[in-house]
Amino acid sequence: MAYKKPESALVVLFDEHHRVLLLQRMDDASFWQSVTGALEDGEMPIETAYREVAEETGIDAKALGLSITNHAKQNQYVIRERWRHRYPPGTLHNTEHVFSLQVSSKTPITLTEHLQYEWVSKDEALARLWSPSNKEAVSLFVPSKA
Repeated sequence: MAYKKPESALVVLFDEHHRVLLLQRMDDASFWQSVTGALEDGEMPIETAYREVAEETGIDAKALGLSITNHAKQNQYVIRERWRHRYPPGTLHNTEHVFSLQVSSKTPITLTEHLQYEWVSKDEALARLWSPSNKEAVSLFVPSKA
């Protein structure tokens, strides 16, 4: 098994109603998150963001003419103990690059890596998300309803 690089992209998707797309993990049904994934060798964080959105939701943002916003924000967090075996031995921290993408709520979602998805209010997303950095990204980068 090839180890994951301890550097990832987090992409918060929200719709025209300022609802946040939450994805339920297959390996931990209590864990809801935004799109996220590790950078591959030679890949820039923005490339990872586009790739992961397509892989996890079926949304080809480039083909739809949508631009992912790079918030030029990086987080560093401790990798959950249950996932550390995926990284090189002794790796404890991950660096996360934060992005967001607004899509129409009518855009079809095709899941490949998650159990289910839900469009929820910003407040509900903040209550349900497990990751503190994911909560912060939703709080900072998803507009509040007018």
